[in-house]
Amino acid sequence: MTKNSQSKGLQRGLEERHITLMSLGAAIGVGLFLGSATAIKLAGPSILIGYAFSGMIMFFIMRALGEMAIHKPVAGSFSKYARDYLGPLAGYITGWNYWFLWVVTCMAEITAVGIYMEFWYPDTPRWIWALIALVAMAAINFLAVKAYGELEFWFALIKIITIVAMIFIGIGMITFGIGNGGIATGISNLWENGGFFPNGIKGLILSLQMVMFAYLGIEMIGVTAGEVKNPEKSIARAIDTVFWRILIFYVGALFVIMSIYPWDEIGSKGSPFVLAFEQIGIPGAAGIINFVILTAALSSCNSGLFSTGRMLFNLAEHGEAPKKFGNLTKSGVPGTAVIATSSVLLVGVLLNYIVPAKVFTWVTSIATFGAIWTWGIILLSQLSFRKGLKPNERKKLKYKVPLFPITSYISLAFLGFVILVMAYNPDTRIALVVGPLWLIFLTLFYYAKGFHKKNRVN
Repeated sequence: MTKNSQSKGLQRGLEERHITLMSLGAAIGVGLFLGSATAIKLAGPSILIGYAFSGMIMFFIMRALGEMAIHKPVAGSFSKYARDYLGPLAGYITGWNYWFLWVVTCMAEITAVGIYMEFWYPDTPRWIWALIALVAMAAINFLAVKAYGELEFWFALIKIITIVAMIFIGIGMITFGIGNGGIATGISNLWENGGFFPNGIKGLILSLQMVMFAYLGIEMIGVTAGEVKNPEKSIARAIDTVFWRILIFYVGALFVIMSIYPWDEIGSKGSPFVLAFEQIGIPGAAGIINFVILTAALSSCNSGLFSTGRMLFNLAEHGEAPKKFGNLTKSGVPGTAVIATSSVLLVGVLLNYIVPAKVFTWVTSIATFGAIWTWGIILLSQLSFRKGLKPNERKKLKYKVPLFPITSYISLAFLGFVILVMAYNPDTRIALVVGPLWLIFLTLFYYAKGFHKKNRVN
């Protein structure tokens, strides 16, 4: 490996189609294929409002990130912006926190791979498949960034094609009765089984943690800023198009599913995606969907390794992670950082021996807490960034947050509200223990290692 302490050592090999599909690939994972069933049980058809409103909040957050990323495209993204606009401690905590949340998420993903592979190989221990998945994803991350982007592009495309096909099949059932004996199902299931709010507003509110977990990964667009060929054009278009595509895939897919099947039957009769494909008469639907869900888990883990590697690289640049994490391979990949994260993920392989039923909820809630911190820091950094600009500089910004600063404050308030919801729900409360303890540990370590003195001198 060659040592390089500058972000410019990373290669700008990613194109617009790569970062668009990469962010979609990170966001369309277990949050949609598994988490949506949990959210539907809590909120019923009103979950559509949850995904739509939360999607709007995510759009404002991503516009805030885009405003800074286009003005200053760097590796490390929001960690670097937190450092520049909120202070060294904020940058340090945000970088390590983002690494932690993706490690937790990736542990869930590789564990899920073992579960999915049981469909075809029921007698093979789960840990073997989890280990194979981890090694394979780590190997892919050692490819030159353009080759990595190409692989992730096709990973994400598999999921997207499946969801789009399901939406069109569902529309055919709803309007023309295709696969239902020619009898159109209509959309009455959205209000006939206990109403649109079967569990009241409370059910919708309690579902927000899982809804927000589903959007985790969209911020990866910012992480790729240091390796995008044309940041000004690519990042802006990717942010704007990803928002609409996410709404189509989440809100559109769930609208179709809950129109065809009563919401209270979803999850009790297998995957809703399997039901849709079986209804139309496609043979082997269960196997097809299982393969898609498998690629979803692999894709999300792949994106997680990519993100964490770049974040450790940025921390090493500032002397807040071992210097070795700043090493680059000949192909411009932060290889040592990728190996370090992959080694920690071996814990996820061990979890295959001890994972109880509630771990999925625990892991997603801890990851959501980490994501909310990241999204909150993005908004606070952007507010500070704007404040530091002169009036003529603000006018020259090429990509702005709409209705600033109102939308930024509304988004911050919503993130705070989701934290309160997590505190209310006993199953997600653990995140408010683990998350803050991790942040406290990072802060104590920051001062114990004397990073604050070094940054004061610099």
